[in-house]
Amino acid sequence: MNLYLQWIIGCLAAYLFGSIPFGFLVAKTKGIDIRKVGSGNIGATNVFRCVGKGLGILTFCLDLAKGVAGCCLIPWLAARCFGGNADLPFRVACGFLTVAGHNWTIFLGFKGGKGIATSAGLLLGLAPAACGWAVLAWLSVFLITRYVSVASILAAITLGIVAWPLYFHEHSWFPVMLDVLALLAIWRHRGNIRRLREGTESQFKFKR
Repeated sequence: MNLYLQWIIGCLAAYLFGSIPFGFLVAKTKGIDIRKVGSGNIGATNVFRCVGKGLGILTFCLDLAKGVAGCCLIPWLAARCFGGNADLPFRVACGFLTVAGHNWTIFLGFKGGKGIATSAGLLLGLAPAACGWAVLAWLSVFLITRYVSVASILAAITLGIVAWPLYFHEHSWFPVMLDVLALLAIWRHRGNIRRLREGTESQFKFKR
C-alpha cells in the first residue's frame, strides 16, 4: 500500500511542481504577461527577448532546476515519507511528469512551455552523459545558425541517438524513454518547424 501511495503522491507532486510557470511569474514582476508578447511562449527564450536578459537567464535556471528536482529531490522525499526506494523507474516517472507539468501547466489552462530547459534538468539528474552530448549539439548548432529552435531540435535528435550506446547495456528500456523525451521536444517545436519552412522564424540576436 505504501508503494502505491509513494507513486501516486510522488507523481502528483512532480506534475504540480513542474506546473509552476516560472517564466510567467518572472515576467509578471515587470508587469508583462509573457503569453501576450513575442512568441507567446512562457519559456526562457521569450522572457530573454521580451523582458530582459537577466530575467531570461533566471527563468532558464529555474526551469532547469525544476527538472533536476523533479527526478531527484521529489522521488527521494516521496521514498523517505513512505519507506520505499527512489529507484530509476520511479525517478523517470516523476521526471517525465515534471516536464509534462511544464508543458501543460494546470495553472495556465494547460498551456505551457516547450520543456527544453526542464528536460535538460531531467537529463542532468538522470543521464548526465547524454545531457553533455545534447548540450554540445545545442551550442554548436546555435552558434552556427542563431536559431534556438533549430539548436533545440538537433539537441533532441542527438539525445535520441546517443542514448542507445550510452545506456542500453544497463537498462534496455531507458534509451526508449529518452527517445520519447526527444520526440516530445521535437513535437513541441512543430510551430517553429512550420515557421522555418516559411522563412519567418526569428533568429536570436544579442543586443549591445
